[in-house]
Amino acid sequence: MDNMKSLMIVSTAISLILTPFIKKFAIYIKAIDIPKDERRIHKKPIPLLGGVAIYLSFLITMFLKEGSLTKQEIGIIIGATVIVIGGLIDDIREIKPWQKLAFQVSAAVILILFEVKISIITNPFLTNRLFIRLEWWISIPITIFWIVGITNAINLIDGVDGLAAGVAFISSITIFIIAMLNGRQEAAILTIILSGAILGFLPYNFNPASIFMGDTGAQLLGFLLATISLKGAIKSATAFAIAVPILAFGIPIYDTLFAMIRRKINGKPIMQADRGHLHHRLLDMGLNQKQVVIIMYLISAVLGGISIIAMQMSTQRSYFLLTFVILVIVLLAWKCGFFKHRE
Repeated sequence: MDNMKSLMIVSTAISLILTPFIKKFAIYIKAIDIPKDERRIHKKPIPLLGGVAIYLSFLITMFLKEGSLTKQEIGIIIGATVIVIGGLIDDIREIKPWQKLAFQVSAAVILILFEVKISIITNPFLTNRLFIRLEWWISIPITIFWIVGITNAINLIDGVDGLAAGVAFISSITIFIIAMLNGRQEAAILTIILSGAILGFLPYNFNPASIFMGDTGAQLLGFLLATISLKGAIKSATAFAIAVPILAFGIPIYDTLFAMIRRKINGKPIMQADRGHLHHRLLDMGLNQKQVVIIMYLISAVLGGISIIAMQMSTQRSYFLLTFVILVIVLLAWKCGFFKHRE
């Protein structure tokens, strides 16, 4: 554990030191978020590329940790680099959604080539057959769907100062605890390094933010969390294969799903932005950015805690817990009008 603490301290320090330099670089190359419509909450130009500091912190600390990198860790680093390249291009000159998706799918394919994929799932119905091994033609698309889905989910909630980074930090700590309880040392190391990289960036990103992490950072965090969860939770012999990470990534997943359902019900394009996300609705209720972020941090922490509980339950009970939580969330979302379109 002392080694874990050291890795987190190093990662936090690197991110804390690098972020101001990345901010100056972003201003120099004019990678700046200029508010152009009502959806933008900030009213003045803010430099982007904060995700580069998180990426470099994660990368440098990975090379500083004891022992050589494993094949899967190399795959994760290469995949993360592809995501960062795509994010940088998008932050500097903007790219079309299909081009962004191409980078995400490419990164997911790289993971699969380096044997990071969903290959086994738990069976909630048969006690004499706890696990089901997936054939490659099922394993590959499920893995790609999971990676791309979580990558975009984190990106979509990046609408308030410190929100996406803070939620990602809570999710990372949750997966770290789950990995430690399951004896997944490699996944624990990855999450503690990522947690430190996010923690070092947060002081600059919390309201009032002096720098945004941009698509570079939001996609990177989603990609890394989705990837590490494959190693720390989904592959766990004691945890339900789907319930744990879905609960751990609660807000990004549910907010994204509700947005897709809302746009479909109202005949709007799935990719069309609106002001229907949870953070927008809380702001419209009169809360300020700090209050919104704290509320969403608390919700994330509660869902993360439930995911840790689910991990220690039997498979069937985990299924019931996940179903119950989803039903409660959907009911609350319906009552609060989350499926009604808002420009």
